[in-house]
Amino acid sequence: MMENEIDRELLEKIADMLGKPVGAFNIRKDSGCDGRQSTEHIQITGKEDKPGIDIRVKDGTVGETCHIPVIITKPGIEEMVYNDFFIGENCDVNIVAGCGIHNCGDQTSRHDGVHTFYVGRNSRVKYTEKHYGEGDGKGGKIMNPQTVVYLEEGASIQMETTQIRGIDSTKRYTKIVCGAGAEAVVTERLLTHGEQVAESDMEIVLDGEDSKGRVISRSVAQDASSQVFYPRMVGNAQCFGHVQCDSIIMGEAKIKSIPAITANCTEAQLVHEAAIGKIAGDQLLKLETLGLTEEEAEDCILKGFLA
Repeated sequence: MMENEIDRELLEKIADMLGKPVGAFNIRKDSGCDGRQSTEHIQITGKEDKPGIDIRVKDGTVGETCHIPVIITKPGIEEMVYNDFFIGENCDVNIVAGCGIHNCGDQTSRHDGVHTFYVGRNSRVKYTEKHYGEGDGKGGKIMNPQTVVYLEEGASIQMETTQIRGIDSTKRYTKIVCGAGAEAVVTERLLTHGEQVAESDMEIVLDGEDSKGRVISRSVAQDASSQVFYPRMVGNAQCFGHVQCDSIIMGEAKIKSIPAITANCTEAQLVHEAAIGKIAGDQLLKLETLGLTEEEAEDCILKGFLA
């Protein structure tokens, strides 16, 4: 586990791991298991019929963290992985995922993952996922994550997804179905540069009475990269939903943002907003008067925007 410097740096970037993690974990490296550990309350087992793992969290588990990062360090690896999460009732747990690709070859490296969550009554889940690519090879670095969440009565999920940089192509699909009194909060951060392309297709379905949903999407598109966002909020009962998309566009980049709200109940309250624009000149000027170069000022603004 974490045999070399590349492994250690990737795991630190995508999962904030320094050394062996405490608690339950499963580290996937180059299409194989590079380390696994269960705890009394969180059990991780490999699937027998397809690549992936099952994570089972016992009722009443509170304050535990489960790490499930994926790293690819060899060119030419293309995989599809299925991870299922079964969260018991009255839990409060953190799931730390993420995928890092180091590709210095000419062949494409690709990771596609399907994560499905079944969250029990009155449970809270914080799910963090970071994506990162590096390497000076000509081979592509591709990630296509799918995340599907089912929230039972009173359950909640706080999902934070971040694409740091270096991913040539990504197609992200997210769907969350909320039961009565359930709440879903999704914060999405995305950076593209060069000629990278990124698509985010998201649907929050508010099925239960007094359910809530919130989507906060922030992105930066640099150079000749392109981005497409399609977040949708569907209200099928008395509920509240809010979708917010903010993007900074630079160079020759292109961004398309298509937020949508659908009310199938007279008691549904849904709001959406979207904004795309360049960095304000007065922001740059203010920072430059403090001694920063134009490049340093831009970097400071972008880091703050994506924080």
